[in-house]
Amino acid sequence: MRAMTYRQYGGPEVLELQTLPMPKVGQNSVLVRICAAALNPADLALQAGHGEPIMDAWFPVIPGWDMAGVVEAVGDGVGEFSPGDKVLAYVRQEVLHYGSYAEFIAVPVDVLVRKPPFLSWAQAAALPLAGLTAHRAVATALDIGPGDTALVHGASGGVGVLAAQLARLRGATVFGTASPGKHAFLASLGITPVAYGPDLADELLRLMPDGFDVALDCAGKGALSTAAGAMKPDARVASIAAFGEDVPMVYARQDIRVLEELAGLCGKHALHVPIAAAFPLEEAAEAQRLLANGAHGSGKIVLEM
Repeated sequence: MRAMTYRQYGGPEVLELQTLPMPKVGQNSVLVRICAAALNPADLALQAGHGEPIMDAWFPVIPGWDMAGVVEAVGDGVGEFSPGDKVLAYVRQEVLHYGSYAEFIAVPVDVLVRKPPFLSWAQAAALPLAGLTAHRAVATALDIGPGDTALVHGASGGVGVLAAQLARLRGATVFGTASPGKHAFLASLGITPVAYGPDLADELLRLMPDGFDVALDCAGKGALSTAAGAMKPDARVASIAAFGEDVPMVYARQDIRVLEELAGLCGKHALHVPIAAAFPLEEAAEAQRLLANGAHGSGKIVLEM
């Protein structure tokens, strides 16, 4: 099979296209022919070696934790899926070795979810990690509910756009910061857009004079501090991007029931998964560069096999 790999830590330049043996399929595993894989900031951080203190790497490493594809074969103990079934999954492992920047992957059966019929492969691949992170932030860390006024920083990004929509589905009034070119897109989802800038707190107070109940930071770069004057004294705050700051952090956690719920929302057209750009597998380095510089549209960057 073809796969993008790296043999040493570094940036996009360490990626190389290789031909590797097909993955082996255990009794309770499923072999999936990958149709699309989504990029995540975690891919860049781990590839750069920032995860070395907490995760072993078995080189060569195939990066990637998100994928969607077609079941190719199943292990002897698997009855839940059959060849030809369309699936998606969050395929994170505790050791960096096998990932989703590849044509095939073997994964435990209990991480797979059926793909909603109308979702494109790119959208299905973009859902797992971002969706699990957004759900954990909205439903668990912040417990957003009816009557809350919620502010999502970086609301047009992969996690932010899903978190903002989930907050609305839970009954909150949602505002989202984004660059002006993405405001029409946010408004189409029922999210009130707000531009970044030094006067952000004043603009937010103009929109919500009593202040906000909740803030989720999906942007980093001091976003929470910039908007602090617009938050209520007892506001609930969390972040996925404020590393090193004194803020509760939210990380994705494998939860098949939540992933099935998110896929179900997509299947009902209640949750929209935007795609910013798509690249072929062999252009994964260019896709990573685009992700790193942040100069892309709303949503996720994906590889299409």
